[in-house]
Amino acid sequence: MPSAGKTYLSLVKEIRSIVAAWQSLDLTKTKAALATVVRVEGSSYRRAGARMLVLDDGTYLGGISGGCLEGDALRRAQKGIALQRPSVITYDTTQDDDYQIGVGLGCQGIVDILFTPLRPNDPDCPLRTLAGLTQIRQPAAVITITGSPDPSLLGKTWLHNANSSADPDKPPQLLSGIDQAIADRQSRSILSGDTRYFVEIILPAIHIVAFGGNYDIRTLLQQTAELGWDSTVILNTARTDKSLVRAATTVIDSKSEQQPLIDDYTAILLMSHDYNTDKRNLERVLTSRASYIGILGPHKRAGKLFAELSIPEAQLGRIYAPAGLDIGAANPEEIALSILAEVRSHFSNRQGTSLRNREGSIYS
Repeated sequence: MPSAGKTYLSLVKEIRSIVAAWQSLDLTKTKAALATVVRVEGSSYRRAGARMLVLDDGTYLGGISGGCLEGDALRRAQKGIALQRPSVITYDTTQDDDYQIGVGLGCQGIVDILFTPLRPNDPDCPLRTLAGLTQIRQPAAVITITGSPDPSLLGKTWLHNANSSADPDKPPQLLSGIDQAIADRQSRSILSGDTRYFVEIILPAIHIVAFGGNYDIRTLLQQTAELGWDSTVILNTARTDKSLVRAATTVIDSKSEQQPLIDDYTAILLMSHDYNTDKRNLERVLTSRASYIGILGPHKRAGKLFAELSIPEAQLGRIYAPAGLDIGAANPEEIALSILAEVRSHFSNRQGTSLRNREGSIYS
């Protein structure tokens, strides 16, 4: 689970979309470049790691801001395609200057964007590295050089080997910075000597494991997919609507011996609407690593479950019953929204309250 007080920021959905688009391109016919946010100081709509894939015809996928930087970034990316060399551009929206791009948004931040042209069959293409991380279930660290006196090193990207405690080819300041970024689960920009590195921490997609096959699970799975999360549903496949099955990433028959993948980034939902079934499933998942276990139904029902299973006080902290935030949800769509919002706040170590009541940065 993410470190206490740190925002859980997973960009796997965007990475998956951009990697899939890149893999479908014929770069001998279509020129393309990748724009990546590699440093943010102050406020910004997107955080470090946000990406935009730009084609030479002006179309793009993804985003690096709320729209204020995309127009200029598109032109910069096309220039990078033409020149076939990477570059880093700094956008400063803290200055009261009508000619400064992005000032109109009022974000009051400084953003560095790395523009990398994509070449056919390039073994060092950053998207080749990212392609291997779309299904990860453990955090990964990707390192990119974003500033160097040697222009040929700009944009060089590699996957950090977490099994190596020391690398004689890498400066100690970088290695200690990588270790700290992994511990904090937060990407960061590191300056070591005259070289700047972007250490990007890529976290797994949140994984929902839902027990139950009733109609209300369909909308929850659909919203999960829209969020870019993964989902596993355990149900009686012989009695289930096929559209519900199609909405899940993985489907497991409740009568089979197959077990769902449950790790530190998994939230479990008990949604059978049957007391005895929920009781059996709760007993089953209590030994798992899941830090979030949500149960539908009123407080009285949950209390009865806890009493009959003699659940110790130490275990109750990870059980959310009734599941969901108090937003007045009344139908399946709203209930799904309430539950998924609570799951998100859980993994971010947040309380799920109004942002207007939060002091300081939204993200950290």
